[in-house]
Amino acid sequence: MKKILYLFILPVFFACHQNNVIPKPKALLSLEYPTHTYQLDTFPHFIFEKSVWAQTERISDQKVNLNYPQMKAKVYMTYKPVKHNLIALLRDAEKFTYEHTVKADEIITRDFVNPQKHVYATLNYVTGNAASQVQFHITDSLHHFVDGSLYFYALPNYDSIMPAVKYLEKDINHLLETFAWKNNSKVKN
Repeated sequence: MKKILYLFILPVFFACHQNNVIPKPKALLSLEYPTHTYQLDTFPHFIFEKSVWAQTERISDQKVNLNYPQMKAKVYMTYKPVKHNLIALLRDAEKFTYEHTVKADEIITRDFVNPQKHVYATLNYVTGNAASQVQFHITDSLHHFVDGSLYFYALPNYDSIMPAVKYLEKDINHLLETFAWKNNSKVKN
């Protein structure tokens, strides 16, 4: 009788005391961002509508940053006058974008043209673990050139920052759609 009892108790005892580690599923963040709301902002060479959630940092007449502290992100923008160097400016902007191909999975390019405002832009979306997920440049083809890029102050883990990237892509698209040159006359040397 004891042997039969041991046959039933021993398996139950060993089954209960095994160290089976069951991993817990990873929790997904429920990120909620504010509704896209915009206001007009004026700079020395251009104007555009920016997100009300972005803090404007005016570095100089040529440099402005749009800071998104709640997302640890910043859009850097630099103005450069065109002085018979448009091809070099475009080449530098494209070179900067394609330097990210080492870490990028894909670079998707979208052109934006508004002939009434003399705004011609290229927007590059970079997927993957690149340092910058969005770069753009804007020109009137004769006198003005602006390049910009989006950076996050975090390790470039695309899966983690993708919701914020998608949110800020809408802001950058709106920036391009509302962008206008403040004075479309020739830049003075």
